[in-house]
Amino acid sequence: MALTFDHFDQEVADAFVRIHEAQPGLPKFLGLRVETVEAGRMVASIEVREEFLNPFKSMHGGILAGMVDHVLGAVLYPVIPRGWWAATTEFKLNYLAPVRTGTVTAEATIISMTKRTAVVRVEVTNDDRAVCAAQGTVLIQQPKS
Repeated sequence: MALTFDHFDQEVADAFVRIHEAQPGLPKFLGLRVETVEAGRMVASIEVREEFLNPFKSMHGGILAGMVDHVLGAVLYPVIPRGWWAATTEFKLNYLAPVRTGTVTAEATIISMTKRTAVVRVEVTNDDRAVCAAQGTVLIQQPKS
């Protein structure tokens, strides 16, 4: 059953798609590109790079965890009021297969949402092969006055 949302800000959604070249921090380091943003859904991808690989030539799990953590919260911004923020309170990853080359894509879907929290599921693929399944809880907070 698909969720419906009282609010969807298309400008915020469009900004996530445009911002990839100017974004700071972890998303910039990862080279994260947001491809699709819809109400309750975000798809983002990164290219596997040599510096992401461990000595066994597999992508370090921390890279996938960072990507998952980013989309886990970012998927909420178009459906919460401007100025509010989302913070991950917990998430769990199941690593399913190693990643060595190609493109890694994370699809985040809000599966439950109240005024204070959301539960988000993230499916991660590597060139159409499932490599990670994740789920987490995100705190939704209005700005303090």
